[in-house]
Amino acid sequence: MPSDFALKTMNRVHRTLLAVSRGKIGWSASDMPVLELHTIGRTSGQRRSVMLTSPATAGDSLVIVASRGGDDHHPAWFLNLQANPDVHVTIRGVTTAMRARIAEGEERAVLWQRVIADHTRYAGYQSKTEREIPLVVLTPVA
Repeated sequence: MPSDFALKTMNRVHRTLLAVSRGKIGWSASDMPVLELHTIGRTSGQRRSVMLTSPATAGDSLVIVASRGGDDHHPAWFLNLQANPDVHVTIRGVTTAMRARIAEGEERAVLWQRVIADHTRYAGYQSKTEREIPLVVLTPVA
């Protein structure tokens, strides 16, 4: 599983690529759109951000996967949005206020099949851990 250091380094490299290319390179990865998720730290209260991919959409909502590469622990960003589901999402330089919710039951089952049909590595991540990897639906706030 990727270490915290490796994950933070990958995020730093990604942000650098976006900055150096002036946003021309880095807004897609593995045939998925890339977004920057802004949360509020559940213990610090400070703004946090992380670069993620969105392997599926549901209407005007985005779906993100809290896989952490198949680690047995949830990613910090997921724990943050559980504590405070009001988030901001930046895509191609445009930031939108959104509300996060965890897909459950039939909705999760349908979304999971869509995700793994197009992006099989997520199925591999699920096979590495006993926890059910959460799917998070990000919906724009009106």
